[in-house]
Amino acid sequence: MASADVNQICQTLLKLRLVDQRQLDECLVGPAARSSEVFLQTLERKGVITSYQSSQLKKGDEAGLVLGHYALLYHNASGSFARVFRAKDLNTGQMLGLKVLRSRYTRNPKSIAEFKREAELGKTLKHDNIVPIYEVGQDQGEYYLSMEFVEGGNLRDFINIRKKLSVIEATKVTYEMANALQYALERGLTHRDLKLTNVLMNTRGVAKLVDFGLASLDPNAQNDANVSESAQRAIEYATLEKNTGVARNDPRSDLYFLGGIYYELLTGVPPLPRTRSAEERSEFHRYANVQPVREHEPSLPIGVVAVIEKLMHINPKVRYQSAAEVVSDLRYLMDDYDTVPPLASKTFTLSPLNANGAEEASITEAPATPAGRDAPMVLCVEVRMKHQDVLRSYLNKHGYRVLMFSDISRAVSRVLNSNPPAAIVIMGDGIGDAALAGFQTLSKKSAAESVTCLLMVSDKQSDLYDAASKSTTKSCRVLKQPLTLRDLHHEIRAGLIRTGHWKSTGDQSDEANE
Repeated sequence: MASADVNQICQTLLKLRLVDQRQLDECLVGPAARSSEVFLQTLERKGVITSYQSSQLKKGDEAGLVLGHYALLYHNASGSFARVFRAKDLNTGQMLGLKVLRSRYTRNPKSIAEFKREAELGKTLKHDNIVPIYEVGQDQGEYYLSMEFVEGGNLRDFINIRKKLSVIEATKVTYEMANALQYALERGLTHRDLKLTNVLMNTRGVAKLVDFGLASLDPNAQNDANVSESAQRAIEYATLEKNTGVARNDPRSDLYFLGGIYYELLTGVPPLPRTRSAEERSEFHRYANVQPVREHEPSLPIGVVAVIEKLMHINPKVRYQSAAEVVSDLRYLMDDYDTVPPLASKTFTLSPLNANGAEEASITEAPATPAGRDAPMVLCVEVRMKHQDVLRSYLNKHGYRVLMFSDISRAVSRVLNSNPPAAIVIMGDGIGDAALAGFQTLSKKSAAESVTCLLMVSDKQSDLYDAASKSTTKSCRVLKQPLTLRDLHHEIRAGLIRTGHWKSTGDQSDEANE
């Protein structure tokens, strides 16, 4: 027979619909029936309840187990205005996130009304790059909203692990955020709290914004030197808007902080030094004197630098005027700016405002460098981001300009419709069978234009190797893995020497640098 305290736990779990009788019976065996401590350990070990639920039961806190028809499973995070739980819908079994308003706000009718209003507006946002809100509710004096639970992590987690992202990864994430901002603004919502932790990444690598408009809930944020990060971000928005002469909730404010995220994703360094001081966050010079991004990453493509500088321009008239403009430029970057020479060959300068208040921008040529405009250009086709980074870094180091494509058809179009590069490298083990048609087409162009074309295949791609070998020439070769980067470089260089794109007198010094 179960002890009284064990029976009480069973009654609570059944009443709240957290377990069924069969699950309890399977755990009410031996010592577990006589000790609440052992019983809870058994329930937890068998996966019937979570560690969070076990701790709440030990404290006798039933209110912390279920809100509305949602069972709280884990405490995921805490913010300035809410706590976030992983929860389960007791009616459908669906896993989701539950954001519960902090008690300090439940005593303020204005804050409650604002929370409900923003959450109801958030329910209308149906976009791939916005975390959807399903329901806004109240139970036992608690106010909450349910939303999609995103398996993965936020961008702060990514940066803590990766330190920084590649140009393509960072541009893709920023493009998705800008898409979300554009969509929300068309429906009357700005974000007001853009930061790394409010951008979630699902397991498919898709960025999703969360918490539209909810940062404005703390009316006393500017009077408290120890306010939380979200409340301080509200100070940052207010400081920027007050000192640039725009109204509160100007959509261009979100774009400034979008630029800040892009900046940090590419460099690993926040453009605005982190501080818990509300006074420091109210100092306008922080926003007007951001260190140029190229001082952290000199090799960033010129187009990327130009977008960041325009996003973070302190003058809102010079800044992007809408998220739609940002989307357009970022789409262009994703199409082409992973293929431009690094900033070593060009410098982008933003001149001061002219008398009419319009921006004057110019692109000026810098002196040629070993990897500048006159260096041999190598076009690489590779779908895997990490492999792209390795190839780009290695080839840049050895004096090449690099065009990087992840789509073989787009690479073929680029070669056929523009001045051809000095060499083409196709990573067949990443591209797959589509590499064959691309190689065959490019080999014909290569023969006519004296261009080196190399197809790399894995030892498992014997059919691809055999078929592609029929199209080989002196300048177009199929190489079978395993092959080191040094071996690949030798193949590229040998081809460039044959076609006159490389001066062999530099071979020995280059060899020493490898």
